[in-house]
Amino acid sequence: MPKKTLTFTIEGGQAKPIPPIKPALESVGLPVEEVVNKINEMTKRYKGFEVTVKVIVDEETKEYEIEIIPPNITDLLLKKAGASKPSGDPIHQKVGNLTYEQVIEVALLKAPELTAKTLKGAVKTVLGTARAIGLTVDGKDPKEVTRLTDEGAYDEVLSKYEEEWESVS
Repeated sequence: MPKKTLTFTIEGGQAKPIPPIKPALESVGLPVEEVVNKINEMTKRYKGFEVTVKVIVDEETKEYEIEIIPPNITDLLLKKAGASKPSGDPIHQKVGNLTYEQVIEVALLKAPELTAKTLKGAVKTVLGTARAIGLTVDGKDPKEVTRLTDEGAYDEVLSKYEEEWESVS
């Protein structure tokens, strides 16, 4: 028997055993509370953000797996900056400002999907996106912040997050 995929959009860590989740899980014979609890555990780090959740179930054995599709870097950055949309002219028109630590937070949230081997590399990837959508970081152009990162200006703040990077990347 083929596998069936159930797809939901929830706020991270906020799935509830109510429609549409409850009837969908019941229709394939899964334990609703157990699955909802696992979804919340897996998505709690995305609290405040919408995530897509896929529950892939073998209808015969009732075995299932949960796949989380987190928000993209652009959405994470815009929400952190309190901006509604990217700039149409990111070089001349800025839509918001982030702290360097907010950039690190986004890098940590996206760590499993990034190809960066180090936290510094991941931060530089996020800085590139921030620049492309018209955000500044600590009031500076992200290109300048990238240069400062390369020069070691942010090594102290990065070191505070190295352990978390190791656990999520």
